[in-house]
Amino acid sequence: MSTEHGHHDVGPDPRLEKHLTPEQTQTLEARVKALESLLIAKGLVSADTLTKLAETYEHDLGPMNGAKVVARAWVDPAYKQRLLTNATTAIAELGFGGLQGEHMVVVENTPKVHNMIVCTLCSCYPWPVLGLPPTWYKAPRTARARSSTRAASCASSALNSRSLLKCACGTAAPNCVTWCSPNARPAPSS
Repeated sequence: MSTEHGHHDVGPDPRLEKHLTPEQTQTLEARVKALESLLIAKGLVSADTLTKLAETYEHDLGPMNGAKVVARAWVDPAYKQRLLTNATTAIAELGFGGLQGEHMVVVENTPKVHNMIVCTLCSCYPWPVLGLPPTWYKAPRTARARSSTRAASCASSALNSRSLLKCACGTAAPNCVTWCSPNARPAPSS
């Protein structure tokens, strides 16, 4: 859970790049407003429901919840162990859970093992701790998209992970670091 091991040569952060021009943003906002108005006019949803939905995603779900889980694990070794042993239960201790939070898995990066999460944004995406996936992550030319299509076996996944992270993220890991893909592990049984 630490990046303090000396091989993170950071390049530009794609999350901070603007992906839409002001005109594109204005067009998108107008389309959203038109859709909302239509849904309300047809009685399919109320304005209060839309407001509550937006507030939920802005304040109750999101990366700030995941950050709270990580911060707690940094300062509380017993919590960290519970998190690594049974993530769903440990995360629920902080009040996060529900739909798409039923089978949480947490893995730890170490100086010798790094985990590359290749999420396809399917129904198991962890909404309670990550919220809406960022636009840059959903774009077709992202590391996620490339690593999802290139990883055919553990050996090629490790090789591709290394070159992909170097090229796409500016992260060079020494050869002694093993890359794992925890998303290939089966979900825990209930």
